[in-house]
Amino acid sequence: MTDKDRVEEIAVALFGELFMADQLARNRISKVLPKGMELSHFGVLNHLARLNEERTPAQLARSFHVTRGAMTNTLAKLEWAGHVHIRPDWDDARRKFVAISPSGRSARDAAVQSVAPLIAEVVQSLGAERVRALLPVLREMRTRLEDEG
Repeated sequence: MTDKDRVEEIAVALFGELFMADQLARNRISKVLPKGMELSHFGVLNHLARLNEERTPAQLARSFHVTRGAMTNTLAKLEWAGHVHIRPDWDDARRKFVAISPSGRSARDAAVQSVAPLIAEVVQSLGAERVRALLPVLREMRTRLEDEG
């Protein structure tokens, strides 16, 4: 077996594990989110809460690597629930700005409280130090994939 074959074998195994872990994590987290909240809703609310500033729908779509249509659909549901405020851009009527509402922040906090024990349990069972050591590798992998995308 050549070095190239070994690297490709490792790459296939790595991405297989990442895809399976992603699917399992999404399923488990979706089950513990507050009633009516979808994973995409939680992602957007969490993002806006962390940034604590407005974003355009296009910026959010880029951040989540989804189409503008998909983001518009998610934002419409969040706006209907009162979790985000969407306002026009006063300088360019074609653009809009999205901000998390107090209700959205509360919904996000409730979701974090329901998800955190599940995630903490996994981290504890793997060992916090092992997970901490893994984070820089995963972060670099993500940034390289973003740069290439």
